[in-house]
Amino acid sequence: MLTVEQKLIILGNAAKYDASCSSSGSGRAGKDGFGNGHMAGICHTWAADGRCISLLKVLMSNACIYDCAYCINRCSNSETPRATFRPEELAQLTAEFYKRNYIEGLFLSSGVVKTPDYTMELMIKTLQILRYEYRFYGYIHVKVIPGADPRLVDVIGMLADRLSVNIELPSNNSLKLLAPQKERAGIIAPMEHIKLAKKQNLEDRKKYRSSPLFAPAGQTTQMIVGATPDTDLSILRLSKGMYRKFDMKRVYFSAYMPVGKHPALPSAEKPTPLLREHRLYQADWLMRFYRFDAEEIVDEKSPNLDIELDPKCSWALRHLEMFPVEVNTADYELLLRVPGVGVKSAQRILAARKTRRLEAEDLRKLGVVMKRAQYFLTAKGRFVGKVKTDSPYLRQSLLERRPMGQLSLFDGSALPDMYAKGYEGLHISDSTAAVMNMLPAISAIKTEI
Repeated sequence: MLTVEQKLIILGNAAKYDASCSSSGSGRAGKDGFGNGHMAGICHTWAADGRCISLLKVLMSNACIYDCAYCINRCSNSETPRATFRPEELAQLTAEFYKRNYIEGLFLSSGVVKTPDYTMELMIKTLQILRYEYRFYGYIHVKVIPGADPRLVDVIGMLADRLSVNIELPSNNSLKLLAPQKERAGIIAPMEHIKLAKKQNLEDRKKYRSSPLFAPAGQTTQMIVGATPDTDLSILRLSKGMYRKFDMKRVYFSAYMPVGKHPALPSAEKPTPLLREHRLYQADWLMRFYRFDAEEIVDEKSPNLDIELDPKCSWALRHLEMFPVEVNTADYELLLRVPGVGVKSAQRILAARKTRRLEAEDLRKLGVVMKRAQYFLTAKGRFVGKVKTDSPYLRQSLLERRPMGQLSLFDGSALPDMYAKGYEGLHISDSTAAVMNMLPAISAIKTEI
């Protein structure tokens, strides 16, 4: 029998591979209970190393019936310790953590226990206890289990602020190879259902303002990058399609971390560079806010992103015929294409030049990042860059300076020795360890299962 503390260590550690952990997008005011959801985000708790801990990120269970080659919780992995929260345990844990100001919300995912429906029922029971018994109004993000009855999705959507369904891998062939028990159609179906349910809920609220909100913060998804040879072009095309078809709030990318051996998986000695994940997020940002198309950022000739340069600079170097751009005459669309010019700075430029012609010295005050923009802009015909746009040294001038080494996202070497006591075989995630460090009262919670 495991204690709640032991379960938290196991299931908090197991949740570290789940992305899609933003904590904003919905406003849920407390009435006769406690907790609030904030549109602007949640950032109240700080770990010993200075990082903000906002959500209790945990699995309901890691006793999964599936055998996905890329997942540490696959059923064939005999080295992974297994645990399952009872709904009462996890609900009480979340409420107590919140009251002590350790967290501001809950991120709940799970391996598939017995069946998708059974797993969803456990998660629904947990949320019902939190919302109805504890009167908890804080932020809750839930990962929907593909294959579960749509009626269960309807129920949990009324309890959670945000829902997400993991797309898992970028292509159907990759899914068949590494997760043969899963089907792409079974993953897409709940995404479509969430979209339609949210649309119907908005129509209902036009007639009855008191109707409860269905997943007010929308839905997100996550895909693993680097476990298969899928190109960045195929990943960005899929991301673009997800935004268009399912009204996604975010598509998250997770660099594959070697957790198992499979002929189709990359060598454990060559993990996916975290910088590739970062570049995909930058490219995704360009599509969402800068009106770039996936085929503009990468193409069939160069299907992968430039690791050395951010996608916008890389695009500019391939289209030097468009530069330099005169800030006093360029339209909004063209300004957005200039490296170093963001959405807000482009809007400020348009507003400022209504009253006067801008000088190069004005651009920094308007929010333009001149470190990059100087090579692609002129002001009153004056070019301020140290290297001309057609110079062969332009790429070298744009290269980012990066530190010599890179710490792993899951490096727990700096954690206190107390976390290893009694759990020598476990590697505790930073976020779980930070919460555990602030929990003197956890032993008071009833624990047996």
